[in-house]
Amino acid sequence: MPGREIMIAGGGIGGVSAALCFAQQGDTVQVFEQSDIFGEVGAGIQLSPNCTRVLHHLGLAPALDAVAFRPRGTQMRDWRSGEVITENVLGDDVKTAYGFPYYHIHRGDLMQVLAEAAAASPRITLHTGARVTDVEQTDDTVAINAGGRRFDGDLLVGADGIHSMVRGALFGPDAPTFTGNIAWRALIPTDRLPADLVQPVATAWWGPGKHFVHYYVRGGALVNCVCVVEKAGWTQESWTERGDHGELKADFAGWHDDIQCLIDNMDREACFKWALFDRPPMPVWSRGRVTLLGDACHPTLPFMAQGAAMAIEDGAVLASCVAASTDITAGLQHYEGLRRERTSRIQDGSRRNARLFHLSGADAARRNESVAASRGQVLDWLYRYDALSVASA
Repeated sequence: MPGREIMIAGGGIGGVSAALCFAQQGDTVQVFEQSDIFGEVGAGIQLSPNCTRVLHHLGLAPALDAVAFRPRGTQMRDWRSGEVITENVLGDDVKTAYGFPYYHIHRGDLMQVLAEAAAASPRITLHTGARVTDVEQTDDTVAINAGGRRFDGDLLVGADGIHSMVRGALFGPDAPTFTGNIAWRALIPTDRLPADLVQPVATAWWGPGKHFVHYYVRGGALVNCVCVVEKAGWTQESWTERGDHGELKADFAGWHDDIQCLIDNMDREACFKWALFDRPPMPVWSRGRVTLLGDACHPTLPFMAQGAAMAIEDGAVLASCVAASTDITAGLQHYEGLRRERTSRIQDGSRRNARLFHLSGADAARRNESVAASRGQVLDWLYRYDALSVASA
């Protein structure tokens, strides 16, 4: 039933893409972002066909094509020898198989595409400096306080991340768990690097207790690096916390020469590190007229490159379920029922990959044989999902 008043707490990738989905079907949407701008810190992100299907449906294909990089494949390599463990072809083959492309994109570029589309929509109002602090609801409405003002609507969506205030308002306070992994990130201008050092693929180097991922963003002008290390004693969860380049260099001492070249060409003043936190799958996401999406209900470790994709899928399914129902609470139950199993499977798969990527010795050799034998099997299940029609299937 379109024409409802939707409120979304959180103006990140999941929140704004959900707003666009709701607006497209005729709802009025207000998005409340606690920061002063709609933007994303961080660096690169991978967008697979299961979520680019939604973004293209929203009319964003030209804007994405202008700023993204289309990889030719994915590749896993041995940390020391550089031997290719397994690889998958993407590029045109992915679009042929699944109908939609695979993108590598800077988070800030993706957020700009989403925010500009939302700002241009007459059905969406964007509020900045508006942190949601209170949630109240009755059978007929839900009210919030945001930025010192009261707002009322038919539905509140908590898209406010792993430390979600809306989640706490619904289910009480709790804390995520440190995974024992920290992640480094850096961007390297491509023209600093030897020609052909970085192939036009997403490459993951697997090694004992750590791994190193790199791929192009911003049309190939930059190389995005994400380097994950098992490390205790540091639990700062901030994407803007600078790390010591010497520490990063020491973390990957003895790794392949290509990795050393990448680290040596990083800006020593622009290496960042953050602690990776996790939560178990939630049995319930909604109460009354309030629900959650993305990291607020299923935070996903980055080891399947599906965190943003799951949030984008959530928004499309949620909007469809609400539109198809005459009762908000019934629509939310339908949404949860459609999404819990898939997102839990992605969470579990990401945790499993965190262990598999970091094996050593005989365990790593067995892993390599198994991964090579199962090439492509996960991708089909993952990429073929249609968030736009699952609610009516």
